[in-house]
Amino acid sequence: MHKYDGATDLLNSAIESIKHIFSCPAQVDAPYLFDQSLLQSDVGVLIGIVGDMEGRLVIEGESRIFAQLSQNMCGIALEGEMLHSFVGEMANMIAGNTSTLLSGRGKQIDITPPTVMVGELRLYGFKRGIRVTVHLEAVGPVNTILLLQG
Repeated sequence: MHKYDGATDLLNSAIESIKHIFSCPAQVDAPYLFDQSLLQSDVGVLIGIVGDMEGRLVIEGESRIFAQLSQNMCGIALEGEMLHSFVGEMANMIAGNTSTLLSGRGKQIDITPPTVMVGELRLYGFKRGIRVTVHLEAVGPVNTILLLQG
């Protein structure tokens, strides 16, 4: 079995985790496939995934969306370094929940600590990517991206 045969499982589990953690209604766009590079325009966080499935999970969006999520979850709209810390912890919760969901389905993964990325940047070093935008009701869109090596 090729180690990326579970990409759909991994991405669907991440989306399920986002819906669970933010506990608000969400609409999910169709997946968008891309290769070569990923452009981030504002704030994102990258978590490496190894084990039965491998890749990098990126949660990316606008600062104002993450500030609204912090307002909903913590009661205060964070900004600056506190917002960046929140984004990293949010990604840890998503990745941890994703790992738990996959474990319940007989798949084992380990996750790396989150790397928070701020500002416009372009990511390289992957063969293909899958982007799914999750529109969180009363908050806005968050991009869920899976970067794959093969």
